Amino acid sequence: MFLTIALSSCGGDSSGKKENGKVNEINEREFTAEPDAEWTNLFLRKSGWFGGDGIFVIPLSGKDAEKSDSLLFLFSDTMVGEIHGDSLQPGFVMINNSVALLKGKTADSSNMAFKMAGVKGSYKAIFSPKTNKPDKDTYFWLGDGFANPDSKKDLFIFAYQITNTHDKSPFPFKETGNVLIRIPVGSPFPYADQEQTALPFNDYKSGTETISFGAGVFNNSESAGEPEPDGFLYVYGIKGKSKQLVSARVKPAQVASFGDWEFWGGNGWSKDVKSVKALSDSVSNEMSVSRLSKGKYALVYQLGSIFPEICMQVGPTPVGPFGPRIVLYKTSNDIQDADLFTYNAKAHPALSAPGELLISYNVNSFKFFDVITKKPNLYRPRFVRVKFTQQSSQTNH
Repeated sequence: MFLTIALSSCGGDSSGKKENGKVNEINEREFTAEPDAEWTNLFLRKSGWFGGDGIFVIPLSGKDAEKSDSLLFLFSDTMVGEIHGDSLQPGFVMINNSVALLKGKTADSSNMAFKMAGVKGSYKAIFSPKTNKPDKDTYFWLGDGFANPDSKKDLFIFAYQITNTHDKSPFPFKETGNVLIRIPVGSPFPYADQEQTALPFNDYKSGTETISFGAGVFNNSESAGEPEPDGFLYVYGIKGKSKQLVSARVKPAQVASFGDWEFWGGNGWSKDVKSVKALSDSVSNEMSVSRLSKGKYALVYQLGSIFPEICMQVGPTPVGPFGPRIVLYKTSNDIQDADLFTYNAKAHPALSAPGELLISYNVNSFKFFDVITKKPNLYRPRFVRVKFTQQSSQTNH
């Protein structure tokens, strides 16, 4: 699929990279979008890890723009087993999360190592709720995370405590907790010295709307190498059934000091989480905000979480105000079967060249265990590369 889009609904001229008196201006209204086979095929596997969703990418330097880096990939529900030809062999298992480590920033399978806790025959999740009463129906799905240059490059990863409901609904689970995981720098896999701290912003027992913080993270600090830093880490959350996007901010060094968090209330910041106002709605449970060019920040998500449209909204700050939706890509080719759906699109700035966004999305089925045996390579990330029109203009300095 190849798209060239020109939309007049979203405007404003902002400059990007400046070199020798010239400015590269990005026009977010004009772009091409094509599937990226190299990155998609990196996750097409026949042995061991052969599927997973919830993909987030963390540069271990803490800087998206670092050219020489290692990247940690986070996955939630993960499939492990063997595929012979197109046939999934008996003995496959699902675990609730896994990771992969890539040396470098190219889609090179020889530099990619997929990692699950445990050993063959008894794999388990790397991250599980630490509790005195372990419950097989309660587990973690992973949110976004970052390596924190202001805290020794320790890893901070948001997680959602999920509990199965067994209510025979299409999505028979609910969120029962929101946690920040800290992994000290240099901690050996499987991160036995991880620390888990519950976020205090939700009351899961009252039945009121909760906010899933960690749906996306943007470290807009000088230490993270951002060219227009304001010194804050932005933590995005999804509120309620209408999937409203909200934001908190905190100095990166204080990310685990929840009393220092501030929440965007539409006209300013407040320490009261109840003051939050939506930046957008109908977004996906996983999304991204990243700098597109000078004065332009791109919010990328899947419409309503599971509709085919991958959308972008652009604003002048990490909390907007974000302009109208621009449909970057439609995933319709992946969901010819009515039992399939795509979800949770997001951009990966650490894998994106200037003037481009590399975006991933996931593919799943409402009848997962029936379909996965027939289509064992269904459940894995797909990638699309969006290239925006750029123009060079001479400055008057």
